[in-house]
Amino acid sequence: MVAHPKLVVFDLDGTLAESKQRIPAQMGERLAALLQKMPVAIMSGAGFPQFERQVFPALPLEAKLDRLYIFPDNAAQCFIYRQGTWHAQYDNAFTLVEREHILKALDEALNETGLHDVPVRVWGQRVEDRGAEIVFSGLGQEAPPEEKRKWDPDGTKKNALRTALAKRLPEFSEGANGSTSVDITRKGINKAYGVQRLTELTQISPAQMLYVGDALEEGGNDAVVIGTGIPTHTVFGPEETAGLIDELLRS
Repeated sequence: MVAHPKLVVFDLDGTLAESKQRIPAQMGERLAALLQKMPVAIMSGAGFPQFERQVFPALPLEAKLDRLYIFPDNAAQCFIYRQGTWHAQYDNAFTLVEREHILKALDEALNETGLHDVPVRVWGQRVEDRGAEIVFSGLGQEAPPEEKRKWDPDGTKKNALRTALAKRLPEFSEGANGSTSVDITRKGINKAYGVQRLTELTQISPAQMLYVGDALEEGGNDAVVIGTGIPTHTVFGPEETAGLIDELLRS
């Protein structure tokens, strides 16, 4: 871990909060305290509406939101807070033609991999169009973590789907970034791209930042940032993240 970072980037699910769960109030208070000291970014495969439900309600009213950078959809979008509201700093949204092409390829890939049939029970949408990202979730977007772990414990299903999609959509990026999900973005759009754009926005180099995530191992959905040169710190859940923030606040 870099001793005195000038900016900290956090993953969301598994790092700041349990999967799809609201950030605890204590974590929101820690983030607000950290924002007093430095800019903070949060990068996630989640869409912006999930940030509205999962992150913002936990932040105290006095939090310096103008120092907070939100990167939904695996950094396909970036939002900043100005004049009392959130604004899109950039948005790599699909065109209508691209969207139709992707959805057709996804339907074919689901048939090929045997994932087309809907399970007996699902929680929310299985296919979600987030504008700059299209996501398939085997049990639906809101499935409980324990059900997700049982559905694809070794990642075989989602990796097979990613492979089938890559054959049909070589001009796009496909990532098996969630426990039951595969997401599609424009080529080259991932968290490493987000780190590069964050450098442009803040004039802080990756070497002066710190990335905190729960999946920095090879093949993990955070590992792609390592190539940017950003120092990283692996955590195994929100409790460890809370301890790290406390350490940063003391330093």
